[in-house]
Amino acid sequence: MRRQNSYLYITAFAGGLVSLAVELAASSLLRPHFGTANLVWAAIIGLILLYLTTGYFLGGRWADRSPHPATLYQIVAWAAFLIGIIPFAAHPVLSLASPGFAVSGQPNEFADFNVAVLAGSFIAVLILFSLPVILLGCVSPFIIRLAVEDVESAGQTAGRVYAISTAGSFLGTFLPDLVLVPTIGTRYTFVLLSLLLLTIAFVGLARSKSRRLPLYLWMPAIIILLALILRGQPVKRAENTIYETESAYNYIQVVEGEGCRYLLLNEGQGIHSVYCPEQLRTSGPWDYFLIAPYFNPPPYTPDRVESLALIGLAAGTIARQYTAVYGPLPVDGVEIDPEVVRVGREYFAMDEPNLNAIVADGRYYLAHSEHRYTVVGVDAYRLPYIPPHLTTVEFFRQVRDHLTADGVVAINVGHTPEDYRLVEAMMATLLEVFPSAHVIDVPDSFNAIVVATVQPSEASNLLANLPGLEGDGFLYPTALQAMANLRLTIPGQVIFTDDRASIEWMTNALVFDFILKGIRDADTLFGVMRE
Repeated sequence: MRRQNSYLYITAFAGGLVSLAVELAASSLLRPHFGTANLVWAAIIGLILLYLTTGYFLGGRWADRSPHPATLYQIVAWAAFLIGIIPFAAHPVLSLASPGFAVSGQPNEFADFNVAVLAGSFIAVLILFSLPVILLGCVSPFIIRLAVEDVESAGQTAGRVYAISTAGSFLGTFLPDLVLVPTIGTRYTFVLLSLLLLTIAFVGLARSKSRRLPLYLWMPAIIILLALILRGQPVKRAENTIYETESAYNYIQVVEGEGCRYLLLNEGQGIHSVYCPEQLRTSGPWDYFLIAPYFNPPPYTPDRVESLALIGLAAGTIARQYTAVYGPLPVDGVEIDPEVVRVGREYFAMDEPNLNAIVADGRYYLAHSEHRYTVVGVDAYRLPYIPPHLTTVEFFRQVRDHLTADGVVAINVGHTPEDYRLVEAMMATLLEVFPSAHVIDVPDSFNAIVVATVQPSEASNLLANLPGLEGDGFLYPTALQAMANLRLTIPGQVIFTDDRASIEWMTNALVFDFILKGIRDADTLFGVMRE
C-alpha cells in the first residue's frame, strides 16, 4: 500500500461506515412517526440502495472529469454537511406525520390513517437522504480513480478499496443501534457522523493543499449551532408526555392523563402498558389474561394459579394485576428491551418483589428455562410488529413444555373490525399443539385474547367456574364480561411454522386492507356529500 494512498483508504473506510450508519439512523429517525414495520425497512433500504447506485454511476464519471483529491474531499464535505442537517430539516416534516394517525382511544391496535399525510411526509423525509447518500456513493469510485496508478494493479486496487469500505460498513451496521442512538440519541448520531466525515474532508483538503478549505469551515459551525439551539426539542411532540427516550429497539414515551400513565412505543398508536395507582382494572386486553385459567374443567379456583410467565412484560401491567389478585406468586416477565424495563420501574411502579424481570428474547428464554408455569401469557404482538418466531408451532411446543398439567397459554392477537384472519391462523396454529383453544373479543378494541389449554376444555367451563369467583372484585366481573364476548371462531387454513411463518405477509395484508377500506369509505362519503 503506497503511502500517498493511505489517506484515500482511510476515507474509503469512513465513507463505508457513515453510509451504513446513516441507513440505520434513518430507521431510528422515522420510527417515532412510522414505526419499524418491514414495509418501512423495505422503503429505507430500497431507496438508500437506489441513491448509492446513482452515486456510483455519477462518481465514476465525475472522477474521470476531475481526478483531483480536492474534488473528492469537497464531495465528502458536502455529503457530511447534508447528513448533519437531516434531523433538523426532517423535524418539521415529521411533525406533520402525527396528525396522519387519528387515535381511536382504544388500547393497543389500529388507528385511523390519513394516507395522504402519512405517505407525503414519509416520502418527503426519505427525499432528504437522496443528495447526501448519492454523494457518499460517489466516494468509492472516485477513490479508485485516484488510487489506481497502472492498469496491471487496477483490479487489486479496486478490490482493496471495496474491502476497506465494506469493513467500515460492517462497523457502521452496529454503531448506531448498539452504541450511538441509546447513548446520545438519533439527532446527535447524525451530528456525530457528520462531524466525523467533515474532519475527514478537512484533513483531505489540507493534505491536497487546496485553497478551498476555508470556504467550508462554516459547515461544522452551522451543524453545531443547530444542535445547540434545538437541544431541548422533543423527538416527537405528544400531549402530556412526561418522559421520552430512545433505545436500540424502540422510541419510548410515557404519557400521563386523568391520573394514569401510558407506555407508548415508536409511532405511539398503541398503548403497551397502563398504570393507574387507584385502579387495577384497565378495560383493556390485559384484564383478560387473569381469567384464562378458568377455561379449565370445573371446579377450578384461584388458589390453583401458582405461577406466571409473561413473554412481553413491557412496563408490567399484567404482572401488577396478577400480584394484586393472586398474591405474591412467582412471575417471570421477559422483555427484550432493557430500557422498557427501566422505564417500567421508574414510571409504572413495576417493583413487585415477586416479579423477576428478565431481559431476553422470549423464545430464547423458554428454550433455556427449566421452570413450569400455570399460565404463560404472550403479549408481544402488535400489528404490524409481530415477531414471526413467537407465532409458530415449534414455539408453542416450547410453551406447552413449560406449562403444568392444568396450564394455559393466553395470547393477545390483533384484528380489524371485519378481518379475523390473524386470529383464525393463530387458533389453527395453537390447535396443532393444544387440544382446545378459545377466543375472547376485547370490547371496543382491535384485540382478541386467544386461550389454549393443556387439558381438553370447553368454552362453557368459564361459566361453570364462575361460582368459585364470586366475591372477587376483579375476577368475577372480568369473567362475566369475557363470557359475554366469547367468539365462536373456526380455525383458519394457515398454520405458522418455523419453516413457513407467513405472519408478515398476513399482517401487511391486514394493514393494507384496513387502509384501503378507509379510502373507499372516504370516497363514498365524499360522493354522498357531492350529491
